[in-house]
Amino acid sequence: MAAQSYRVCVVCRTAGVVRQVCRAMSAATNPQSKVDFLKGEPHRKHPGVTNLKILHLPEELQMAACSIIHKAQVTRLPARVLGLTNFLWSRKRAVEDSTLRQKAMSLEKKLWEKEMEKRGDIDELALDDRIKRKVVSELKKTTYHWTPMKYDEELGVVYMASRLAGGYAAVRRALNEIKKRKPSFAPQTLLDFGSGLGSVVWASHSCWGDSLKEMVCVDSSAPMNVLAEQLLKGDDERGEPHFKQVYFRQFLPVSPKVQFDLVVAAFTLSELPHAKEREEAVMTLWRKTSSYLVLVENGTKEGHQMLMEARDTLLKKREKTVLDSRPASVFAPCPHELKCPKMAREPTNPCNFNQLYHPLPLSGHNDRQTEKFSYLIMTRTDPTEAETETDDVDWGRIVAPVQRRTRHVHCRMCCPDGQLQHLVVTARKHSRDVYRCARNSDWGDQLPIPQQVEEDVQSDSE
Repeated sequence: MAAQSYRVCVVCRTAGVVRQVCRAMSAATNPQSKVDFLKGEPHRKHPGVTNLKILHLPEELQMAACSIIHKAQVTRLPARVLGLTNFLWSRKRAVEDSTLRQKAMSLEKKLWEKEMEKRGDIDELALDDRIKRKVVSELKKTTYHWTPMKYDEELGVVYMASRLAGGYAAVRRALNEIKKRKPSFAPQTLLDFGSGLGSVVWASHSCWGDSLKEMVCVDSSAPMNVLAEQLLKGDDERGEPHFKQVYFRQFLPVSPKVQFDLVVAAFTLSELPHAKEREEAVMTLWRKTSSYLVLVENGTKEGHQMLMEARDTLLKKREKTVLDSRPASVFAPCPHELKCPKMAREPTNPCNFNQLYHPLPLSGHNDRQTEKFSYLIMTRTDPTEAETETDDVDWGRIVAPVQRRTRHVHCRMCCPDGQLQHLVVTARKHSRDVYRCARNSDWGDQLPIPQQVEEDVQSDSE
């Protein structure tokens, strides 16, 4: 009996040694070991986590917004809120003149060919006039009619009820990417282009607080600027603003040499009808950026495509007059500067992300809502500065909901090589630390995993 117990103990000790050796070998061969990427943090807070839990509006902002909305007494407010929300979400870019001309010529050619197949005498002048009228009529039916948004005080209140909380949530989530990955960044100046109700100011202040010394809000709509000032003062005309360093303008600062640490344009590119105007606006904002440029749009195909246009403009276009020679590089969400792999696939799916938030406590609003948005963060790269704060530059980005299963996790990733990949993460294959990080990660986070991946054999729509 004693000999048998001794043999069992020896076997147990041997198995334990083997497990320790295997773990040591795994750590040695895995370039993303615990020492490398966790940096003393628990797995649920690993450096790739940039998601935020359910967001609340700052209490002062929520109270002021509710006060303004109740005082306005807008008729049929819930129905108008729903209508405006749906309209803004389904909004498309204006059709470019060149595209419209090409469609008209193609349609006219087809109609002429159809008429020429008919026999008999043809009055070409009358036929030409009839075909042109038919082309115009057909184009009116099939072409998206883009109209600019013109906000008066009442429509501004409707916009506040429908978009204040969701817009704040999207911007706050995008800014958290910078705050989490670059903790030493403490911006002193902010430019918000297309500031609307000033949600960017509130979101920036919640991230960096009193480090912000100057915040310039630019919006062409005077009624929106008035509402934004009301919100800052808590809906009290004689009250002091919660942040005293905020300045409202209807035009951008004239001097091209004036730069800001942080420049943000949230849901603004979609208000510019043509590609040329968007390109010029992006280049202007980039000239005014000293550290980070943050662009946020709806998480639709249109929103994502506008952001990819802006990304291409900043990476490829050269300025005629260079005031800051530091080149642009992509900070987030893309882990690469190659063509977006989602745009290369058919059907095209937008690269977007979700953020849970509590809406304003108004009739018809659920307790929790989800903001689906797309974003782009560009930064100026100084070749003389080494990467010191994070080593996550080669990490992939989770671009779909994480599917947690027994002993394995499905993660769909956009990887540093510019490819979409489907990872099945297990403790045996990727190490216990990486596996636990994957289980604690979510859509939009980065994942510390080597570039040894499997092809996605399942549908991206799952």
